[in-house]
Amino acid sequence: MEDQPLTHAAVQEALQTRWLGRSFRAVEATGSTNDDLKAWAFADPPAPDGTVLLAGYQYAGRGRFDRRWEAPPDSSLLFSTLFRPNWPAERANWLTMLAGLAVVEAIESAAVGPAPVRAGLKWPNDVVLMTGDGPRKTAGLLLDSVLSAGGRLETAVLGIGLNVNLPAESLPPASTPPTSLLVALGRPQPRLALLVAILEGLERHYEAAAAGHSPREAWNARLLTLGREVAVSHHGGGDVLHGMAEGTTEQGHLLVRDAAGQTHVVAAGDVSLREP
Repeated sequence: MEDQPLTHAAVQEALQTRWLGRSFRAVEATGSTNDDLKAWAFADPPAPDGTVLLAGYQYAGRGRFDRRWEAPPDSSLLFSTLFRPNWPAERANWLTMLAGLAVVEAIESAAVGPAPVRAGLKWPNDVVLMTGDGPRKTAGLLLDSVLSAGGRLETAVLGIGLNVNLPAESLPPASTPPTSLLVALGRPQPRLALLVAILEGLERHYEAAAAGHSPREAWNARLLTLGREVAVSHHGGGDVLHGMAEGTTEQGHLLVRDAAGQTHVVAAGDVSLREP
């Protein structure tokens, strides 16, 4: 299957969104699309709401806790999207939730393989494929937000990195064993169709959230973390929390009940799924 170049013209011709991605810029290489789009958001003139910046290669790409995220040129989807939501600050995580749903749905609708592929979410921001060897990470999400003086979510840049046509030997390290759509499905995948499906799904979910509809129920339905024994560790060390992941709050925080019956609200951390 031929992988079309992700040019402005090709994306605009295929895209069916009303506003998301209509301001679109593709670059051959850059340090970080999140960093570049954050700068563009406050430039003169500023990038408009819904701007998408995509790179064929990132040499300083990063995930949570500034971990490196790197992929060979033109093998993946590496892009960032600008939102100006003016939401209450406590809804910031909704953007990560919406993006996770959009990526999972796009994989299941646009990926091409010998059999339907199942995708899911691992709290808080990993997209995984369900393989015969268990869940394997195929995408990560990174949210950079700016609050107004009044404490509202004024500007947010959402980065998405999806392993598409990476061979096994090029997969980046991850706390969850990684994979790519190529490895999982055994054939190259159409990056343009995947990008378009993600943006169209993201616009749909965002508009529902902007109208006041929480993504929590749909997000929870995709979280393979729930109902599982987990170990939660924190960046920089400290005690590890062991317990049952029982649910999430409206803000997307994880609820973990420990062996003593106490429920902990986890706002950030690394979650490992423990074998039953």
